[in-house]
Amino acid sequence: MRELLGAICLKPNQLVSDAVACIEASGGEIALVIDEQGRLLGTITDGDIRRGLLRGVSLETPALEVTNQSPRTVREGTPRSDILTLLRREQIGQVPVLSSKGMVIDVLFADELTHPLSEDHTVVIMAGGLGTRLRPITETIPKPMIPVGGRPILEIIIEQFAQQGFRKVTLCLNHLAEIIQDHFQDGTRFGVQIEYVRESKRMGTAGALSLLSPAPLQPMIVMNGDILTSVNFNQLLSFHRENDAIATMGLNRYQYQLPYGVVDVHKHHIERFTEKPVYDFFVNAGIYVISPAALNLVPHDIFFDMPSLFELVPTSQRVAFPIHEYWLDIGRHNDLEKATQEYILHFGNTKSSS
Repeated sequence: MRELLGAICLKPNQLVSDAVACIEASGGEIALVIDEQGRLLGTITDGDIRRGLLRGVSLETPALEVTNQSPRTVREGTPRSDILTLLRREQIGQVPVLSSKGMVIDVLFADELTHPLSEDHTVVIMAGGLGTRLRPITETIPKPMIPVGGRPILEIIIEQFAQQGFRKVTLCLNHLAEIIQDHFQDGTRFGVQIEYVRESKRMGTAGALSLLSPAPLQPMIVMNGDILTSVNFNQLLSFHRENDAIATMGLNRYQYQLPYGVVDVHKHHIERFTEKPVYDFFVNAGIYVISPAALNLVPHDIFFDMPSLFELVPTSQRVAFPIHEYWLDIGRHNDLEKATQEYILHFGNTKSSS
């Protein structure tokens, strides 16, 4: 991978946003921070960036703020078998190769040797909601089939997964299920293999997981069927593995400015004024990774939402995955208008395959 080095190296004075670009150039794996002589100062992975976002780091922060300055490395000439042993033992997907003077001469990627491939993971898409806030459209069209840029939302989602190497998709259906099933059939036309779970009643955002048969043997990605996003789902899976999670929740940063000045009162005394404060917090993005162990916590065949499942998972094994990529939940009419305006920018102008 020596020809890739120029694209994934950055200098100490560059920003986190530059590191994101380098990581994308490496296929979502790693960026290398080097000095003027080419000596390695540290590495930045996608996980390092997302953990930084949880600490309050922004994309305009110097990249050194999220740099691992003591990364695992190997020397030039290290036997391949020893490198693979290191990767498996440390559960890492890549390792820089250094010369005797500490200069970066290569990066070895071994994710395909140490972890299951994308195609080994099932994608479960919850597509059975009533879409009441989008009525009257959803009285005759299921919400995931509402067109954005001339294509159904669900088609765009499935295409995103197919482009990233995922092949096994399960659609959980209820409202106007036949329309969805008639459009996608077995998924061949969309480059995936689609199976269906038909809900006889409303099951919530997690309840339908109890109907999966057979249950997946690898962690599965679960996603609401009304979301447009450019998230790298392989990075999401890697983050889940790196943190020994059994349940990972994608989070989107949301800011809200109150239109009024806030007055803090203690008893009958005014303590302080804050003029139109801005609140910054994370919200549930409707994208999850669920390991097989978590499925045992889902009650069978009853309404059950995903936050309830996370409450049953031990705190040390439920993990937050902050999203810095494009994300939009199409739940209301103004969201649909926004998606239509932004579609070409984020997803191109591809015509429907129907």
